[in-house]
Amino acid sequence: MAGGQERNDTGNDAALVTYAVDGHVARLTLDSPHNRNALSSRLVDQLHSGLRAAAADPAVRTVVLGHTGGTFCAGADLSEASDGDPFDTTAARARELATVLRAIIESPVPVVAAIDGHVRAGGLGLVGACDIAVAGPRSTFALTEARIGVAPAIISLTLLPKLTPRAAARYYLTGETFTAATAAEIGLITLSADDLDTAIAGVVADLGRGSPQGLAASKALTTAAVLAGFDRDTERLAVESARLFVSEEAREGMLAFLEKRQPRWQR
Repeated sequence: MAGGQERNDTGNDAALVTYAVDGHVARLTLDSPHNRNALSSRLVDQLHSGLRAAAADPAVRTVVLGHTGGTFCAGADLSEASDGDPFDTTAARARELATVLRAIIESPVPVVAAIDGHVRAGGLGLVGACDIAVAGPRSTFALTEARIGVAPAIISLTLLPKLTPRAAARYYLTGETFTAATAAEIGLITLSADDLDTAIAGVVADLGRGSPQGLAASKALTTAAVLAGFDRDTERLAVESARLFVSEEAREGMLAFLEKRQPRWQR
């Protein structure tokens, strides 16, 4: 960003998320296009670091969460190696994802998603966590978990409070792809825009008129029920996510995905 500061505050030389501040706006950019900004442990850690930096900066009044490449976020990194017991590792990663989703929701600074690409699976959880989400004309969305033998467990914490019940049932089960216009109709995003940059600039300008106290208190009113759901359901959903991911059925589904073939289900 012209005139801003750009850095990776995680201490890791491989920046998968960049952080830049210009005036009252902090831009967090998912920058791992080689794997379509998949939610690897390092990317999640760096995203969390950026959120902490924005919340700690008194000059920041808005966070814009964007991306490089043609995909906003492809969901879980299915190629990431597991250390130790697969169940424990998967459950820990689910808790890590829940922690960063909660950080978006708890941030006293409004978080705006700027999407102009594909969003799949866990990536929709990031979108659901943001206070305002704007998607451009190249955006598409799909919850594909059921197609590989798992379910959108952890991201339900942010999706179910936003989606209509009928839409949640349809897109959780079918895995079909839908457009930004449909995403706006069902409550996943705030609006679809032909000109994403102009739309984001308008939202940022409006947020810039709010006081820090007013923005934080107003946001807290909209997130209280969602945070209560995190308190109640995170551990149960992390365990359920791990149970599904280590199953034989999911192993076949993920292998088929990586090998670009149809899965061979046993039933």
